[in-house]
Amino acid sequence: MNVQEETALRPLSARAKKRIRDDVEAFCRYLETRNLADNTIQSYSYSVRQFFALYPEISFTNLRLYKLFLLERYKPQTVNLRIRALNSYVAFRELSPGHLPMIRIQQKTYLDNVISEADYEYLKRRLLQDEKYLWYFLIRFMAATGARVSEVVRFDAEDILSGYKDIYSKGNKVRRIYVPKRLQADTLCWLRQTGRLHGPVFLNRFGRVMTPGGIRSQLKQFAICYGMAPEVMHPHSFRHRFAKSFIEKCGDISMLSDLLGHKNLETTRIYLRRSSSEQCEIVNRVVNW
Repeated sequence: MNVQEETALRPLSARAKKRIRDDVEAFCRYLETRNLADNTIQSYSYSVRQFFALYPEISFTNLRLYKLFLLERYKPQTVNLRIRALNSYVAFRELSPGHLPMIRIQQKTYLDNVISEADYEYLKRRLLQDEKYLWYFLIRFMAATGARVSEVVRFDAEDILSGYKDIYSKGNKVRRIYVPKRLQADTLCWLRQTGRLHGPVFLNRFGRVMTPGGIRSQLKQFAICYGMAPEVMHPHSFRHRFAKSFIEKCGDISMLSDLLGHKNLETTRIYLRRSSSEQCEIVNRVVNW
């Protein structure tokens, strides 16, 4: 039995469980004041609950053990997400065990898992043919605005009428998401036909706002149904499609960074890269020696 497993077997008292529960709720309220996205808050709170399910208290030793626990089980991106969550919690509690360093992820020289323009057009055509108008407009919004899926589902009909939506992010910063004229006209026509010119645009069959998780699951079903590569059928793929198309047609990486809501330009530079399949095609076309 390793140290993590031995620690995890130590039962917590009812009083300790209540203290941790109350503390996590206070942490979530703290994150809300910093205007973090709902998905981020849920992810951070899960990470803290996971830590306390394994270790009784925050200490430098326990933080290091938790990092080892993560490294044995999760991908590097997930490990860094959990580490960011614990570091944020340590800052919230004003504790002093020291912050956990993130793990370094080697930057790829190519950009993959982006839906191609041809596949995007094919998907739109199939959704229209099958009269799946809700999903047709949802993927158009992701691909034509560059908004994250958690932001797209927050669009109201009033935002479509105005042609933009202001999103408040960390530090009370405002990012404006524009609705292109063509998308605006088509969406308003659809909303008028369905008699919905007020309130949320993207509702599920129960009349509630769609969730990112539900959208991810349905996109995988469309991949199976329409014979598309499942690795490119995820919400962020359409945000990538927006960025790739924008940089190819406009070339203004600084403006793209603002539109995507990136903190720095380096994050946006990935869209200057080719996909691995594009790289392969270029090499096969160019290299003849």
